[in-house]
Amino acid sequence: MSIRTDRILALSGGNLNDKTINGLQNLFSRMLNSGMHGLCFSPYEEGQQPGDQITEAQIRRRMAIIKPYTKWVRSFSCTEGNELIPVIAKEYGIKTLVGAWLGKDKEVNKKEIEGLVKLAQDGYVDIAAVGNEVMYRGDLNEDELLKYMQQVKEVIPNIPMGYVDAYYEFSHRPKITETCDIVLANCYPYWEGCSFEYSLIYMKNMYQQAQKAANGKKVIITETGWPNIGEGLHGAKPSYENAIKYFINAQQWAKEESIELFYFSSFDESWKVGAEGDVGAYWGIWDKDEKLKFASESPVKTGKRKLFFSKS
Repeated sequence: MSIRTDRILALSGGNLNDKTINGLQNLFSRMLNSGMHGLCFSPYEEGQQPGDQITEAQIRRRMAIIKPYTKWVRSFSCTEGNELIPVIAKEYGIKTLVGAWLGKDKEVNKKEIEGLVKLAQDGYVDIAAVGNEVMYRGDLNEDELLKYMQQVKEVIPNIPMGYVDAYYEFSHRPKITETCDIVLANCYPYWEGCSFEYSLIYMKNMYQQAQKAANGKKVIITETGWPNIGEGLHGAKPSYENAIKYFINAQQWAKEESIELFYFSSFDESWKVGAEGDVGAYWGIWDKDEKLKFASESPVKTGKRKLFFSKS
């Protein structure tokens, strides 16, 4: 993390539209090497999906890849091997935002909450996230979620606790926001069909809405990103170029404004195609084979063929 942010900002020239692909790739590399606040950790290898047991070896391999580039890592579950993610992150000197994945199955929820509490009591949790988008999905009602949040808060009162959901949920559900120590907001201009040209302004507005709802509590952007391949959604178009530009804009803005932001995601995961359509598999900074996608010597993926650019 030796490249200074002010040097990167000068290199960007304030207008990414003037950059060639090589220029964008070089700027991406400089921004990545300057370090991110946080990164969402993608543990699943090709052929795996939630429900499968993930191994210590695959977590260690991927953690070693991202270690030079991030201060924090976010995990999404405390079972099926995911509980090893914060343990290994701590070995690498990375701070942790650890999530308990909640859904409709009460037995699974019980195991997730128990796993989160144990990890916290053992010193592996810097921020505890109780649930991810369960209001958005409708998996729990508000009272059920609040009970889980209060349960965790009572047992680990000295660790900041929050709930992760779309930024607007914190305005719509003041009881949940009030129970949070910290507001954990997902901000995706892409998923609201915003064209890339307006995406940074759109994300700023999302963040400001969450801030207003938080009423003085800290707001962390727990997810944002842009896919590089897929059909698109209204005005939001996946492309190699848009994915690079969005990463640069998001990181630059976060550093300028001292906003704590977790980028989604570390690695491409093919299983997400079923849940999110064809774009689901292409949110990573690294591809499914753990190769960096946007650096100067990376293949430019168009969806049909690969074009290679050398350093310039």
